[in-house]
Amino acid sequence: MKGKNIKVVLNIIAILIFLIVIALVASHYSKQIIDLTSSPAKFRNWVLSFGSLGVVVFILFQVLQVVVSVIPGEAIQVSGGYIYGTLAGSFYSLAGIMLGSVIVFYISRILGYNLIKKLVPEKSLEKFYFVINSPKIETIIFLLFLIPGIPKDVLVYIAGLSPVKPINFFIITAIARFPGIFFSSYIGSNIEKKNYEAAIAVAVISIILFVIGLIYHEKILKKISSLVHKKR
Repeated sequence: MKGKNIKVVLNIIAILIFLIVIALVASHYSKQIIDLTSSPAKFRNWVLSFGSLGVVVFILFQVLQVVVSVIPGEAIQVSGGYIYGTLAGSFYSLAGIMLGSVIVFYISRILGYNLIKKLVPEKSLEKFYFVINSPKIETIIFLLFLIPGIPKDVLVYIAGLSPVKPINFFIITAIARFPGIFFSSYIGSNIEKKNYEAAIAVAVISIILFVIGLIYHEKILKKISSLVHKKR
């Protein structure tokens, strides 16, 4: 038992060190990162400057975006399409997002609620807390990750506190997140090809859906929560 306890303590220490490093990166370099990702052309030049390692750098950047929420995820997804095209950009973005989700999920599962509430705003935790013990958790997770405008990064932390099977969670979220990633990559690809009409059309639709989700996400959450409680 002692060996097991030591392993748990070492895991927690390693995760806390990782989180401290991430926090330092976010506090010291967030402005530079946001400035870099605000321009697809500038971001492309930076990524391609790494040569054959550019793809790895891009994927790691997506991982960082999931862990550090201040980095604009949609901007990186658009840049992915701008650099690599719609399909490859979608695949690389999804790979990075899922790797980041695995890290955050297991950090949350190992640290538990008492420590996670120090990393995630208490209001956000309360808002999504109904997910944790829901008998329909997999369906709810799919819907919440599919709906635009709902903060996905917080949901990954919440899911880590729930009894959902990790493999099920990763498959569900990959499927639910792919449409949004695909359309962001499509916008970036068409901007690079100067097909501005197609890019603008998809961007307008995406923005409308995002704004609707952002404005009404609390009502959506209450509705889903009420349906969950009714089925109990």
